[in-house]
Amino acid sequence: MKVLIVNPIIYTSETRQIKKAETIKDTMIYDLCLAFLQEGAEVVLAVAEDYMPNISEQYPFEVVALKTKLKKVFPANALPFCPEIIKTVKSTHFDLIITSEVFSLNSLMLAVSTPKNLIVWHELAKHNRIMKKIPSILWYNIVARLFFGKTLIVPRSIEARDFISNYIPKKNISDKIIDHGVNLDKFKAQEKKNNFFIVSSQLISRKRIDTILKNFSEYLEKYDKDCRLFILGDGEERKNLELLSKELHIEKNVLFKGRLPHEELKDDLASAMAMLVNTRKDNNMVSVVESIACGTPVITSTIPYNASYINSHELGIAKDNWNADDMRRVAEDSKYIKNCIAYRQTLSCTKRAQTFLDMADKRNHRKEVL
Repeated sequence: MKVLIVNPIIYTSETRQIKKAETIKDTMIYDLCLAFLQEGAEVVLAVAEDYMPNISEQYPFEVVALKTKLKKVFPANALPFCPEIIKTVKSTHFDLIITSEVFSLNSLMLAVSTPKNLIVWHELAKHNRIMKKIPSILWYNIVARLFFGKTLIVPRSIEARDFISNYIPKKNISDKIIDHGVNLDKFKAQEKKNNFFIVSSQLISRKRIDTILKNFSEYLEKYDKDCRLFILGDGEERKNLELLSKELHIEKNVLFKGRLPHEELKDDLASAMAMLVNTRKDNNMVSVVESIACGTPVITSTIPYNASYINSHELGIAKDNWNADDMRRVAEDSKYIKNCIAYRQTLSCTKRAQTFLDMADKRNHRKEVL
């Protein structure tokens, strides 16, 4: 089976000035492509050229870099417009095309040109805030209703399913939810933990790393003065956070390690007692899935869509305003680690690729019968 995955935005950029990563091999969508290859599919990945690394890389599948047009109106970091995708689709026959989001110009072009082979993998569960939500509200109420009626929508969470059900007939929405997966060959589980917590995140204001530092400071004072906090990631708030750690007198216990490739990150992630998250705005967080796959519980706010199954399967604690007591509870109870290790197989990219391929087979069989 020949599969095209259209994912122009392969990692998050908070501004229009996209800072290029050194590689695309640490992205979730790259690992999903590898999973399709393992399942015997021929894969093509289409991404916006704005996200391609400056240094040439070799990939085991074809990667198409799409030019983004009219960037002043359609910023590449939020709503990229890649008309070249139609040329890509017409250049060869694809048995399955997976594109991201209903609120997308690229998804619209594909829904019009090749609806029967298309799956829209939908993540958003709220209206996009661009221009006070007006474009998003108009899009879902008019464009989605008019042009996505022949397309299968696969939600990435219960929240995404409930949201899109307001605008797309339920017969076009998959009963199966496919959230973000993880490469289990890369992220190995480890039951033995060391005496540190971990943050793996952009260091930007909406991630609220400052509140994590304050909770960690309380943990040191109340429970364990020798514990450490590893902060993996970079961003505009790094200097402020380093200053805050000094103001809290915990700088000797906090290690800012910067942005690390997966090859370096995974060992720290597997050795930590828990990953700490306190974001005020996010969807499905890939870092959460990676942490659970490593057998490392997650303590998070209820904002990420992953929060529901963290609580239901006791993979950590998902609650707003979590504190040092919650950190201690997870650090002392090994059941959270064991639950993560037991749950990790359900998170594999391979299972997600298999599910997508099964959906395509059923749709193709239905077309042959008709």
